[in-house]
Amino acid sequence: MIGVISDTHGLLRPAAAEALAGSSLIIHAGDIGAPEVILGLERIARVYAVRGNVDTEPWARRLPERRTVRIGGRRLLVVHDAKQLAPGTAVGNWDAVISGHSHVPSATVLDGVLYLNPGSAGPRRFHLPVTVALVEPRDGTLHPRIIELAV
Repeated sequence: MIGVISDTHGLLRPAAAEALAGSSLIIHAGDIGAPEVILGLERIARVYAVRGNVDTEPWARRLPERRTVRIGGRRLLVVHDAKQLAPGTAVGNWDAVISGHSHVPSATVLDGVLYLNPGSAGPRRFHLPVTVALVEPRDGTLHPRIIELAV
């Protein structure tokens, strides 16, 4: 199981950590906000993170703005803001694009590519839910599930 989280903005909620427990790896799609968030996630599983637009402090400079994660023969592109990708970029190159930024959880398949935004697990913004996602690679396909956290 792959845990996916984004837009924590310096807050690793216990409910988020609990929802991601048991993940074989965790992807953080940016706007981490504080290095303690990554340290907390690393207590659960290996973390692959990208830098978001709020990650401007010196600790975040070591993080890439985009990265490819390979798992189970699948290629996942991780970026903070998927709108920065040129249309059609992912088709044929990645099995999934994982992003954050909008704080709106969504999972859509377009042209055979899963576009997954786990939403925001940090401080509640507007009326949006507080969420994370889990992705199960099964039967040669990526099966996403968005989990709303009780906060």
